[in-house]
Amino acid sequence: MAEARDSLVDATEAYEAGGLSPREAAEQAVADFGDLGEVVPGYRSELGIAQGRRTAVLLLLVVLAQPIIWQEGLWSWNQHPDSGNPTVVFLNQLVMVVGGLSMAGGALALLATGIGLRYPAVREHATKGTARFALLSCASISILALLLSAASAMANDTGAGGLLVVGGFVVAPLLLVSRSAHRCLRLA
Repeated sequence: MAEARDSLVDATEAYEAGGLSPREAAEQAVADFGDLGEVVPGYRSELGIAQGRRTAVLLLLVVLAQPIIWQEGLWSWNQHPDSGNPTVVFLNQLVMVVGGLSMAGGALALLATGIGLRYPAVREHATKGTARFALLSCASISILALLLSAASAMANDTGAGGLLVVGGFVVAPLLLVSRSAHRCLRLA
């Protein structure tokens, strides 16, 4: 947007230097800039690409932080003895697999929305693909984390305090990523 504004200011100044009044110069600069119907889609596409990159960075940061947040025995919310409950063990393994896939996908999305934009085939699909992957990752990780927390609370008889921790450290950050992904889809 700053680039568009600067372009209009430069064009207006050039027309004024050429002898037009400030009003005529501004009108001519706007006329030369182009019809909004032609200009807006290009800017919208560029904004979508930038939003896609931000979404990829956010997703990657959030999923990379999760193993640190949930490192067993490191934090007060992670001090429960291992119950050996098969449901908890299964959900924990599933969370690790989905988290790992989300990390790998987030890294690929970051590459696609960075260097990948040099290639037309990637550029065409990077924003929507990043947004859809981010939404899928956010939903699946949030649901699995809530299920794991609930199953762990039932197995260890610890109450619902773990759900608050999951809400604060998993769901809330992933909601921010989801919001960014929704913006990508609107702009793409």
